[in-house]
Amino acid sequence: MSLAQLLQAEAAQAAARGAVPGGAGRRFGQAKQCILLYLYGAASQHETFDPKPEAPEGIRGPFRARDTALPGVRITEHLPRIAQRLDRVMLIRSMTHPYPIHCAAYALTGNPVCDIPLELNRRDQRHWPFIGSVVDYLVRAGSPERKWDVPLNVALPWPISTRSAPHKRAGTFGGFLGPGWDPVFTEFLGPAPKGDPFRGINGEGFFQFTPNPVPQPDITLDRLHRRQGILSQFDAVRRQLDGAQSLSAFDETRQRAMSLVTSEKVREALDLSREPRALRESYGMTLFGQGVLAARRLVERGVRFTTVVWDEYQQSCISGWDTHVKAMERLTGELLPGLDMALSGLLDDLRQRGMFDETLVLVVTEHGRPPKVNPAGGRDHWSDVYSCLMAGGGARVGAVVGESDDQGGFVKEHPVSPKDLLATTYHLLGIDPHTEILDRLQRPLPLVPEGRVDEALLA
Repeated sequence: MSLAQLLQAEAAQAAARGAVPGGAGRRFGQAKQCILLYLYGAASQHETFDPKPEAPEGIRGPFRARDTALPGVRITEHLPRIAQRLDRVMLIRSMTHPYPIHCAAYALTGNPVCDIPLELNRRDQRHWPFIGSVVDYLVRAGSPERKWDVPLNVALPWPISTRSAPHKRAGTFGGFLGPGWDPVFTEFLGPAPKGDPFRGINGEGFFQFTPNPVPQPDITLDRLHRRQGILSQFDAVRRQLDGAQSLSAFDETRQRAMSLVTSEKVREALDLSREPRALRESYGMTLFGQGVLAARRLVERGVRFTTVVWDEYQQSCISGWDTHVKAMERLTGELLPGLDMALSGLLDDLRQRGMFDETLVLVVTEHGRPPKVNPAGGRDHWSDVYSCLMAGGGARVGAVVGESDDQGGFVKEHPVSPKDLLATTYHLLGIDPHTEILDRLQRPLPLVPEGRVDEALLA
């Protein structure tokens, strides 16, 4: 064996150890698939799931709190549908970490550090792989001979931060596994009557998720397969001349691109016109709502990890959940109604289809907002405490884990780090979070070195 072949074999062996666990714990492997709803920009805990109606005016904000399906638990008045279904989710009110910056790479990977250069460079050599990429990697390593007819790791509606300027943020990419393990991204095509597709889209034939890369209209499947055959012949010669391990990323990328372009299951899943109009409307006719519906259709057809990002659009600081300015206007007119429809629609749909118990749903943001409202009518960055949600797939639904203090500024009880949430997610998906994978220097690293499976989050 060449050195490259030896290292590839070692990587596959390390991956397989995680895909075939040596022992099970409570709810280990109950989730067969995961839908991650990522609220980019840092959703304020005060205006969502942890209001402080008894706090002073400059802290509690203008929104009232409403009762929910969980006795004694109140959330913002502007999430009425979620409030009625709060007994189907687990609310974590004590998320905390030390990095109050928009670092999705800290919230969604095992990376133990975070800084602004890392946040803004998706190919920084320090990046660890996105959780969806790790799931893809380990599942494939556990079944090396299997031919998958769908990609295992899909992200919608587009690669994060590609519709905004000037930043191109990180966090949902292959990290040290290489770009070949990036999610398979989709693209959004269609007009947005209100200017921002997260505020509303036209669902009558003008909106679709389209695989990337998109085949040209004159390229039939037969022609595409012929091209693939020619590429395979060139590749056979290439591998004889150059067995460099770096080329494997291109092999993986092309394989997943081909599976997406040619898979009838995926093409069908992304055709939302197949769903009744009433069901589509129950998710909300917004880019996020329809993306969540597409995510349900994808996992139903075998995709293991599907991510829907409520992304920044055109401008940072006044888009996504980054509510420094005009916060209350944007929250009531766009953000909270969109989240309320999408999540409640998903919870209802999963239950009606009998998929709830085997589908883990995560609602995650990268940090929270401080107790004090700023002069611009918003809240700035704060990571000492914030809120996230889990549902289905072995999570402890109908419960509240953790507590913040009276002003929503610090954890009062049961701190939960993003790494704990990741470790628990791996556990529910049947992956030991202590599994080791090889980084760029071929060093074995555990998936989440600073995380632990939190028993309080398990049913």
